[in-house]
Amino acid sequence: MNKPLAIVAVGGNALIVNEEKNSIPDQYQAVEQSAQHIVDMIEGGWNIVLTHGNGPQVGFILRRSELAASEVASVPLDYAVGDTQGAIGYMFQKALHNQLALRDIKKPVVTIVTQTLVSASDPAFNTPNKPVGAFLDYATAQQRQQTLGWTIAEDSGRGWRRTVASPTPLEIIEIATIQNLLTQGCIVIACGGGGIPVIRDAQRQLHGIEAVIDKDLASALLAEQLAADLLLIPTGVDQVAINFGTPEQRWLSELSLEQADLLIAQGQFGSGSMQPKVEAIAQFIRQSHQNGKTASGLITRPESIKAALSHQTGTWITR
Repeated sequence: MNKPLAIVAVGGNALIVNEEKNSIPDQYQAVEQSAQHIVDMIEGGWNIVLTHGNGPQVGFILRRSELAASEVASVPLDYAVGDTQGAIGYMFQKALHNQLALRDIKKPVVTIVTQTLVSASDPAFNTPNKPVGAFLDYATAQQRQQTLGWTIAEDSGRGWRRTVASPTPLEIIEIATIQNLLTQGCIVIACGGGGIPVIRDAQRQLHGIEAVIDKDLASALLAEQLAADLLLIPTGVDQVAINFGTPEQRWLSELSLEQADLLIAQGQFGSGSMQPKVEAIAQFIRQSHQNGKTASGLITRPESIKAALSHQTGTWITR
């Protein structure tokens, strides 16, 4: 009997405990913690494809590039995403390899530098609203807007930042390779940061583009294309809540697809926090059903994954 397949989508912020602990060794320590919980799943009989965010890490690369602009050429955004796929993938490869070795589990781990196709006519390019890079004062941001053609926006009262488009992911370019590696028994790390955004021209040539792709939406697309059984999104709480932070707050252990759609429409989950995760899982379940596949989604804290898979905690979303 084939083992079930789970896509585990770890956030880039999960690698940074706080602003004082954001060095590479600090991030690797956080990766080691996540690796333990992922290997728990493998011991429990799951095949795994790991995806990850990269928001803070791309910001660090762009900031270093800005500081070194007088010495070396700047790093384009699509290349910065590629850089983070290699660096974060390396951290997870090493941590997973070591954790597997401790448990005498022989499974290869491989990272795929992944490209994600988007449409050049995506409406998101008309309203680039995803902040990237360092916080700037208004005068500096305005100067870069004029000289570099940036779009800029004020971000949460902390300063001004460059903004870029966040187009909808349409296709995972390396999907066949990822599938082949799974068939060979590998643990695959893919779609880091949502994948490197690329467009395809009339001659079917790929071109990188300055944009960022939502990691959870890309993970949902990957899960659909691989016919996965589960999309698991680790986050900072054990369960999803409604009326969060109010006296009426209530934790949810289960959600149907219809309930999830209703609560999203009511704005219950917060557009910048839990909502994208619930939306991505809902999209995955809906598309899987249309393809004749029964699939589920799970949101929980990383350290609670083992208990959540036994339905002792976590929020399960099903059709």
